[in-house]
Amino acid sequence: MLSQEPMPEAVFPGGREPLGERTFRFACHAGLSCFTRCCRNVDMFLYPYDILRLKKRLGIDSEEFLERYARFVEGSNPYFPAVMMRMRDTGDRPCPFLAEAGCTVYEDRPSACRTYPLERAVDRRFVRGRPREFYFLTNHPYCLGHGEGREWKVRDWLRDQGLLYANHMDDLWAEMDTLFAANPWEGEGVDGPRRRLAVMICYNIDGFRRYVEAHRVLDRFRLPSSRLRDIRRDDEALLRFGYDWLKFLLAGQPTLRPRR
Repeated sequence: MLSQEPMPEAVFPGGREPLGERTFRFACHAGLSCFTRCCRNVDMFLYPYDILRLKKRLGIDSEEFLERYARFVEGSNPYFPAVMMRMRDTGDRPCPFLAEAGCTVYEDRPSACRTYPLERAVDRRFVRGRPREFYFLTNHPYCLGHGEGREWKVRDWLRDQGLLYANHMDDLWAEMDTLFAANPWEGEGVDGPRRRLAVMICYNIDGFRRYVEAHRVLDRFRLPSSRLRDIRRDDEALLRFGYDWLKFLLAGQPTLRPRR
């Protein structure tokens, strides 16, 4: 879970204290009777980087991914939609990527799955250009993984679970969500062109690529040749460009240099 709300000093959700340098013990494996229980009947938010990795793993277009595996919902930001995983509409609502042997997209699972059994909170007030992050240990009675395996420090868990880059991409998204919370399209309504563009950039990277090519968007800005090359071949680079364009377009930030 990525909480994006600013937190007063030393005041945390539910009165919990972050782990800090303390260790925790955890392991998840098929030998536990609770195996895959956390993959059922859960409300799973997806961030842009999650969608990007999952659609690539499945070998499908982002539009198809959104149609088949996700749904738009009203989240904590009243001015921008959130995306949640569409659980299977059977029994205990399992994740669509759950099989008898476990997760079928494990290497590209969403950040929330990757972070478990921790929860991550991010303070929007940046310190030296970097967000402050805090980690809390979950306490689900059904989970028998607590006390299993080796002891971990938070930084070791993040590295082991491949979270360092994922967290960086999620922090870039948190900046965008903060911008959207200021209602930069006031007067347009929910179907206004700038809001529709923002939804496409954040959640439908393949649709955005087609838009960029059709409207020759890259020709409007002075971009280093190396960045142009990356944008044209890499979805993550295109997403970063999209974020910069939205900051330039919606807030007048000097993130891009337009051609004169």
